[in-house]
Amino acid sequence: MYFICLNHKDKQIIIHTDRPICSNKKELLNSKSFREILFFFWKRLKKTNSPLLSECGLSLENEEGIEKLYTVLLGLIDTRFDGPDLLNGPDNRIDMASLDSLVNELYDFWRSFDRFIVLHGRPGPSSYDQRPYRAFNETIESFTHLVRSTYRDLSENITRRHPQIYRQVAAGVNVGLIALPMEVYLPEPYQQIFHNVSFIRQIWIDPPMIIDPPSNKRSGEFIKVQKNPLLGLGVDSQEWLCYPALVGSLLIYIYFHQRFISLGCSLANLFELASDEQIFKRPAPDAIYAYGIPYNESMPAPLAFYDDYENGILAAAVPGDDRFAYFGYLKKMVLTLHNVAMMKRGLMPFHGALVQVHLQDKVPVNILIIGDTGAGKSETLEALRTIGGDALRRMKVIADDMGSLQVTDVSVLGYGTEIGAFIRLDDLEQGYAFGQIDRSIIMNPQRVNSRVVIPITSMEEVLKGHPIHYLLYANNYEDVSDDFPLLKRFESVPAALEVFVRGASMSKGTTTDSGVTHSYFANIFGPPQYHELHQRLAEAVFHKAFALGIFVGEIRTRLGVPGYERSGPKLAAEELFRHFM
Repeated sequence: MYFICLNHKDKQIIIHTDRPICSNKKELLNSKSFREILFFFWKRLKKTNSPLLSECGLSLENEEGIEKLYTVLLGLIDTRFDGPDLLNGPDNRIDMASLDSLVNELYDFWRSFDRFIVLHGRPGPSSYDQRPYRAFNETIESFTHLVRSTYRDLSENITRRHPQIYRQVAAGVNVGLIALPMEVYLPEPYQQIFHNVSFIRQIWIDPPMIIDPPSNKRSGEFIKVQKNPLLGLGVDSQEWLCYPALVGSLLIYIYFHQRFISLGCSLANLFELASDEQIFKRPAPDAIYAYGIPYNESMPAPLAFYDDYENGILAAAVPGDDRFAYFGYLKKMVLTLHNVAMMKRGLMPFHGALVQVHLQDKVPVNILIIGDTGAGKSETLEALRTIGGDALRRMKVIADDMGSLQVTDVSVLGYGTEIGAFIRLDDLEQGYAFGQIDRSIIMNPQRVNSRVVIPITSMEEVLKGHPIHYLLYANNYEDVSDDFPLLKRFESVPAALEVFVRGASMSKGTTTDSGVTHSYFANIFGPPQYHELHQRLAEAVFHKAFALGIFVGEIRTRLGVPGYERSGPKLAAEELFRHFM
């Protein structure tokens, strides 16, 4: 098996193979895939009425021009430029500079796509997943070198000189996957739908990776429906992949259509990829999510999840429309499923950031800041990292966005869900970065609400369970005054619950909402759909927190107050730091 999917609309190329590809330059140029890419390149030149082909003496009017270009390129791979010899005659001379420009534009055309390779294998001792580094090296690394050296040989044979500057640009693929069919248990009807879909076992990423999905905002909430949205779903196993994700203590099978492969692969920076042992030691996954299903009018809701009590599984689906081609629809639906499952297990889910702060000569402090998207949770904690100076020994991220709280006899324990962070870049100053940019996946960098997905913690920290010392609500919409200080401690459980239940926040353009909005516990991802259950859990958490003397309060980040978009989180962090000291 060896075929290429070229999606011109979404600017992506996916190579599916179960064997090494293109061992030399001539094999690369002779491949069906290269001819297909060359044809699409010619179509773009024709659409834009580019002068490049005519300047080279080649026709733009019919496919004869592209065939002659192919002949020229094939001849140039081993031979220096000689116009008459290449096209058999003095009347077919090609301009050297124009041909060099044409080759450069073809190279840039190839690199303008998001490029992926899926290595398909079969379980066994010689399978790709048993030797992933070698498999990636023999395919991706060698393919990258082959594409780059082919381009350079063509250019040097045209210009008859070596370049003085060598730029090692990403010439091969951006992402490589090893995918295998796995005999996992799925209850009916899920087994019938997904049984032939391959599971991703390893992922190779060449960061920083930049992708530009059609949408850059999320709209609406995920609806709990009374009919399973996966019933009757037809899945072509060649067009779908499964990312088995560890989401906190849960196992969720995330199935995605290959049209959304760039978003699906970005999950690797956010959720741990489950191992074979972690998959097979469970009777079934806790939830199943199909991202990219065909949309039809009979669907109960486009953003739907279903509580399958009979099989003990949560099932969810989102259509493959452009309006849902945003990473937030992947992440937030997965976290909705997590939140529902944790509530049913007796834990209260939270929408917030949880970190452990290690100060000189003091015991570690665990801070949970709860708030809506864009409330300034992560920004405040990252500002705390930068202002801590020598007094700050270490900061460990336990949860960047979602987690859960468990009440015990002696503490309120906090757990995380993700090993990564989906960070908005718009409001972050230089120095607020979560980690090294060369590990990141950047989305829509030229648009409002540009984001970066970056790994920031380990699964051990996520699952450990940390006693909460500060439980704060992030207020991003009110200015500071004598009556409204930067950091305020609530005096009673009812006073605290009133603020958390109201869930007020100034929208920051990360969704289609605007102005000050209200959502129950600043968390539309599960709690409103199970309001009665969540309220019981929340009351138990807050009563235990007050009984233990945990600091329960409100911190004003002012991220939504004009003029304080950048300084607000920093000033809030400084006040928090003063309180520690």
